Amino acid sequence: MKVCIFGAGAIGGYLAVRMANAGVDVSVVARGPNLAAIREHGLRLRIDGREEVAKVAASDSAADLGPQDYVFTTLKAHSLPPVVDRMAPLFGPDTAFVTAMNGVPYWYFHGLAGQDWRTVEAVDPGGRVSLAIPPGRAIGCVVYPATESPEPGVVEHHDGDRFTLGEPDGSKSERVNALSKAMIEAGFKAPVRPRIRDEIWVKLWGNLAFNPLSALTHQTLDVLATQDDLRGVARAMMLEGKAVAEALGVKFSIDVDKRIAGAAEVGAHKTSMLQDLERGRPMEIDALLTGVCELGAAAGVATPTLDLVLALVRARARAAGCYEG
Repeated sequence: MKVCIFGAGAIGGYLAVRMANAGVDVSVVARGPNLAAIREHGLRLRIDGREEVAKVAASDSAADLGPQDYVFTTLKAHSLPPVVDRMAPLFGPDTAFVTAMNGVPYWYFHGLAGQDWRTVEAVDPGGRVSLAIPPGRAIGCVVYPATESPEPGVVEHHDGDRFTLGEPDGSKSERVNALSKAMIEAGFKAPVRPRIRDEIWVKLWGNLAFNPLSALTHQTLDVLATQDDLRGVARAMMLEGKAVAEALGVKFSIDVDKRIAGAAEVGAHKTSMLQDLERGRPMEIDALLTGVCELGAAAGVATPTLDLVLALVRARARAAGCYEG
């Protein structure tokens, strides 16, 4: 099995080390100091008080690596459209594209009866991603581990080992089952679910509210989920998101208050959007919120609170130079 990780950051590096050390032929596309460190020292994973090292093929050019069986992208959604053309050399006739990303995926409507023609403009502007990587190649992947990259070529694992997989059409295909088996052998939990959008929404449900609210208020999860006024705003956003999802056929396995309670248990955690704002990096607004509002419009569901918060967080991000939308 040949697997390429496009974007060997914290999650991508975690995947690469574990799969390479389990015998998978792994390569990574990286750049700059990260690429230099991987080439010199290998990818280093700090986990459970020890360090694992994997020597993998690494390049800043996909053409050096050639066609793969699976290509993982662990990029943030806004980083995907500008680089899809660079991925072309990685794809053979049967290569699968594993979207290990947060938020609404570009292939969202693929496999839904009568809706294959739809694209999600927020994450697939002008259909650019779908044209370069047809949605039929996609395998959904919901990422649960918490990792970070404190220095080039190094990944620190903090918690979690589950990557939930699923075909957009709900099938248990040979390719998704083979990938699941390989990931399990590498030490991950990698269940295959027939309703991958349900899984995507459970994670997105919290992200669509807590991420933008944290960027606007600079508060951590424990405050956002427990302070009455802020919790009320988050809950209203989540209920609107739930209405959108259910209108599109999604089923939620937990209720909104349990989901909020789960966020509160994480404690004084800064969301990724707040971290990006503080560090002056592009913020993942479109995949986590704009796309949800777009899906609401497609489903005929009003999203007034989501629309309001979207306008505010976009303005905040533009003022900080962290958003160009």
